[in-house]
Amino acid sequence: MNSQPTLGFLLHEVARLLRKRFEQRACNLGLTRSQWQTLAFLSKNEGIHQAGLAEILEIEPITLARILDKLAEYELIERRPHPTDRRMWLLYMRDKARPLLSDMREIGDATRSEALEDISDADRDHLVEILTQMKKNLIQACRTPVGDGKTDNG
Repeated sequence: MNSQPTLGFLLHEVARLLRKRFEQRACNLGLTRSQWQTLAFLSKNEGIHQAGLAEILEIEPITLARILDKLAEYELIERRPHPTDRRMWLLYMRDKARPLLSDMREIGDATRSEALEDISDADRDHLVEILTQMKKNLIQACRTPVGDGKTDNG
């Protein structure tokens, strides 16, 4: 019996531990993981509407609404009316959030440094290349119907 973890399990565990370590470092920022994740994605998609941001974050719009309510209460984001659709609000960062983004980047850099300690630059580059190709492969695979449910071990 092979006691070595599967690729999926190992990727999941590494991602979980990266999040855990980031959260340990970020606990003094006063934000939950879902709040800082929302800020991070919003910073790259300012002017997006709530449903679009919920889709990017892969969460339900009502769940995002609660997160946004709290971030608005903290004066970190603002909702602006859509110019042509009165039912829709567009989301923007407030100036008060920008230093937090900088703090989050520093924490992320420190966390990645810990994770990649004792791994050569060449191996780091190779790891990123492999993971990038795996992502491309899976994006393409997700666009293709599965078929009859049988696995292809070819």
